[in-house]
Amino acid sequence: MVKSASKVLTVDEFISHYGECDRYELIDGELIEMEPIGSHEQVSALIGRKLNVEIDRQDLSYFIPHRCLIKLLGTETAFRPDVIVLDQTQLINEPLWQQQPVITSENSIKLIAEVVSTNWQNDYARQAEDYDLLEISEYWIVDYLGIGGREYIGKPKQPTVTICNLIEDEYQKQLFQNNDRLISLIFSNLQLTAQQIFSAGQSVTK
Repeated sequence: MVKSASKVLTVDEFISHYGECDRYELIDGELIEMEPIGSHEQVSALIGRKLNVEIDRQDLSYFIPHRCLIKLLGTETAFRPDVIVLDQTQLINEPLWQQQPVITSENSIKLIAEVVSTNWQNDYARQAEDYDLLEISEYWIVDYLGIGGREYIGKPKQPTVTICNLIEDEYQKQLFQNNDRLISLIFSNLQLTAQQIFSAGQSVTK
């Protein structure tokens, strides 16, 4: 991500001008341009596909929107998650949903996954803190390149999926590497390994 402009925007201004553009999100009033590379999109797509299979298998009332913003009430911040699982039954309580794909309540969100890019500090620190405060029950940090700080993924650094579960108002984190099967409290029967996710971000050669 790169800062795209110096002008401070309100969330309402951001939604009005950039709400339908996948390239931007807003952090503390600053317009941030998102520049994911192709492998980043491959990893996001794999996660979304695997979770959709589980949603269908269990016939859950969840879905994964193609485009969605999270508006943090009381701030000038609006995140655009790489993957977000919403509870369709809760959308009736969302004041903006019928006009814009904007979520304001943690009750609507079952899971968020962020795929780490060069701004890994945001995923591990800033967004983890904000999602914790918003009481998002499950947050995945998918570091398929193993570029996060050693304090987050260990030493030596290697590709890691960190799953944060909200327990007693605080995230409890579990790290998954290599062929570890991911343990999700939201999708308890999910059959997905860390390596399957990492492989999605690798170039395919003929």
